[in-house]
Amino acid sequence: MHGDASFHGGANGLTLSSPIAHIVPTPDGGGYWLVARDGGVFCYGDAEFYGSMGGQHLNAPIVGITTNPSGSGYRLVASDGGIFSFSVPFYGSTGSIHLNQPIVGMATTPDGGGYWLVASDGGIFAFGDAGFHGSTGGIDLVQPIVGMAADEVSGGYGLVARDGGVFFFGAPFFGAD
Repeated sequence: MHGDASFHGGANGLTLSSPIAHIVPTPDGGGYWLVARDGGVFCYGDAEFYGSMGGQHLNAPIVGITTNPSGSGYRLVASDGGIFSFSVPFYGSTGSIHLNQPIVGMATTPDGGGYWLVASDGGIFAFGDAGFHGSTGGIDLVQPIVGMAADEVSGGYGLVARDGGVFFFGAPFFGAD
C-alpha cells in the first residue's frame, strides 16, 4: 500500500468468476469493499457484507460501488445504469432507458440522500437529493470519462477522463498537471 492506506486483504488468491471492477473504502478507512463485474462483493477490514448480485443474471456488467457516509450499506451500478441497493435507499436508475454511452461511474451525495451516475461521454444522471450542476455530455471530449467523485464541501462533483483531463461542476477546480 502507499501513503497511510492500510492493506486489509485482497481477492488475488481467489478464483474469481469475473474481474474486479471497483473498490470503495469504508468511511473510517478501516476497510474496503471490492465489487466484481458480475456483482460479487468482497469485504475486507471493517467493511460489512450487505449482499451482492454474484450468481444472478445481470443485463449489463457492474462498473462501480458506492457507500453512504455512514458506511451502513452500498449500491452497485451497472454499465446500463441499473442500480442495486443493499441496506441503503434506492432513488432511481437509468436501467430501463436508452443511453447514448454506457455508465462508467457513480458518486453518493455528501449526506447520502442521493447519487449521480456518469456516462463515458460525461452525461450526468442525478437521483434523490443529488443536484445537477452540469456535464460534458454535449462537449466533444478528447478521451472518454472514466470516473467521478463528489465534493463533500460544495455538494458538486468532478469527472476524470482517460487522459487525466478533469472537469468540475459545482465544485472548486484546483488544476491538473
